[in-house]
Amino acid sequence: MADTTPAVAADKKQERAAAKLAKQIGAFAKEHGGAEGHLAHIGQAGTRIVLVGTDGAWGDLVAPTHAAAALAAEKAALTLHEEFDGDFAARVKTGPYEWNRMAGLQLGGSRPAA
Repeated sequence: MADTTPAVAADKKQERAAAKLAKQIGAFAKEHGGAEGHLAHIGQAGTRIVLVGTDGAWGDLVAPTHAAAALAAEKAALTLHEEFDGDFAARVKTGPYEWNRMAGLQLGGSRPAA
């Protein structure tokens, strides 16, 4: 008889989430010539997986738990950085949209299109 305890169900749910995230990480890496990442805890919402492509493109995914995020990174063979420090952050290429969203509004920039 199969074990249907809550812990086993939670493990299976986490495994499914990690597998889905790993596919998304792999697709991002393929599109951007490879990728590296950083895991950032975002409270009850889970853990953000920040991705930086070899070409400087960046994106993020949200995992329901830190364990699921770490497992997804492992499955996707994603190199993780402990910190989003200067060297790693310097690889990120930003454009006008990001600057408007991050600081442009406070500095008198135009509002991005909805």
